[in-house]
Amino acid sequence: MNVYILLFSAILFEVFGTMLLPASQNFTKILPTTILLFSYAISFYFLAIVSQKLPLSIVYASWSGVGIFTIAILSYFFYKQAINWQTIAGLFLIVIGVTIVNIYKTDIY
Repeated sequence: MNVYILLFSAILFEVFGTMLLPASQNFTKILPTTILLFSYAISFYFLAIVSQKLPLSIVYASWSGVGIFTIAILSYFFYKQAINWQTIAGLFLIVIGVTIVNIYKTDIY
């Protein structure tokens, strides 16, 4: 399986789990908490597989950067959290940084 598909899947599961944090109400709601923990477990499992194929710095930069960007955008729509122009600029800098890291990566494996 393509390593980038696994990385993208890890990001999606992490984002899904993180978006459920407010719904879990400090882990007092069983269903959202269970889905959240399952999502994180799958995300870390995929992350572990990907880290064997790509440099960890690339994997983690992509996972965290794209995850932060996606969560910020989804939080705006689902939780009505405010996003100002400074936040948008910062998010795009994260995306640019992750892109640069991936473009100029050197495979050591």
